[in-house]
Parts: sequence; C-alpha cells; structure tokens
Amino acid sequence: MNLTSIPALQDNYIWTLNNDRGQCLIVDPGEAAPVLSVLEKNQWQPAAILLTHHHHDHVGGVKELTEKYPQIVVYGPEETQDKGATQILKEGDNITVLDCKFSVIATPGHTLGHISYFSFPYLFCGDTMFSGGCGRLFEGSSEQMFESFQKLNKLPADTLICCAHEYTLSNLAFAHAILPQDARIAGYYHEIKELRAKSQVTVPTKLEIERQINVFLRTQEHELQRQIGYETTPQQEWQVFATLREKKDHF
Repeated sequence: MNLTSIPALQDNYIWTLNNDRGQCLIVDPGEAAPVLSVLEKNQWQPAAILLTHHHHDHVGGVKELTEKYPQIVVYGPEETQDKGATQILKEGDNITVLDCKFSVIATPGHTLGHISYFSFPYLFCGDTMFSGGCGRLFEGSSEQMFESFQKLNKLPADTLICCAHEYTLSNLAFAHAILPQDARIAGYYHEIKELRAKSQVTVPTKLEIERQINVFLRTQEHELQRQIGYETTPQQEWQVFATLREKKDHF
C-alpha cells in the first residue's frame, strides 16, 4: 500500500492509501476538489471513505465524491450518519478495505463520537493526536482525551501517526516553552522549523517519536508536572493532561 497526503483547506490533510491495482481509500475528505484532482491524475478508483468525526473540514467533500463515485462505501461513527456515512462503526469493530484490516478505536475528546482507524503501520486518528500535540476539546472532556491517548500509546512504536492537520510547528513551540531544557524537543523543534520554512510536510510521524516530543504523552513525568505547577504529585494523571490542554488553548 502507498500512503499519500493531500493538502486541503487551510491546514488539513486528506489521506489516501492506494494499491498497485489502482484502487484507493480516502480518509476525512474535507473538500472534494483536491481529491478528485489526485484521483484523475493517478487514475485511481476509490473503494471507500473513512470518516473520523463529523466536523465539516473532515466531511465536506463526501457528498460530491459519492455523487461521482456512487459505489463508494462511507464508514464513520454514528455522529457522521447525517454527513454521508453509510456504514456506522464503533469501538471494537473491524473492517477490511483493499485487503487492509482496520481496527476501530473509540477516541472521544475532540468530539464525543470520534473514532480512529488502525491497520499497521497506519493510524488515521483525525483530530485526536497531532504531532507534538492533541486536538481541542470541543465536545469531550480532558479525561476522555487522556484516555484516548492512553489507548493510542499502546500501539506499536513504529505506528505512523496520520493526523489531519499541519499543526506540528505550533505544537513544538508550545512543548519547547513547557520544557525548554529538553534537548530532544529543542532539536525536533529546530528540524520542524526548517521543514516548514521550505513548506514541507511534517507528518506522518512515528509513535516512538511522539513519545519523546509530545508533552501530552509525557504527563507521568515529574519534571513536566513541576514545570506546569504541580509541586506534589497530582492525584490523577489526567489532571496534568487537562492543565496542559488549558495552557495550550491560551498559548
């Protein structure tokens, strides 16, 4: 399988996986035009659309794509039923698309019904985990998003984090501000600044990298807790996550 990211809207990525037979699947098409352009250029036939949640910048292109390709199956959580989803998925479901078996993982936080799709090495996690950060809490709670992160952190270290936005630079700026003495974060921040200066993409990233540079995956560390104001160990780790998310909201 071949992974491609299609830039869309302001800072979205629409992901595709294609096989050598010219078939592909599409993840979170926020708009149709860039997808149709890639399909035509490569002469791909889309077999399915995977939706992670209901926000317009992830589903806005579904109607036009399904009108042009009526054979497409559209998978998504219950909250996408009125956005074009034809097969509703939940935690623990498995689907097979283009010979890839995807496990469905419930990842609430950004929205209440948000799901992620995992078929090693690919994790399509929408607006849950970003490189260096996590999604905003529009519907869910910090505790829910923390638990979603714990689920994703159990995946293999070489999992590819295929997130839906180019937010890495701002996320690393925040991480560097929280842990300014952390050499790994500082070095990665420098790498990302160079990539973005050349307008290059920064994702997918690997989970093993995220475990080092994503402060939302490091909430158990005493130094990080101290830096954000916990003089004693917090009663529950999700509270550290909540404090980080609040600080990021105002960064």
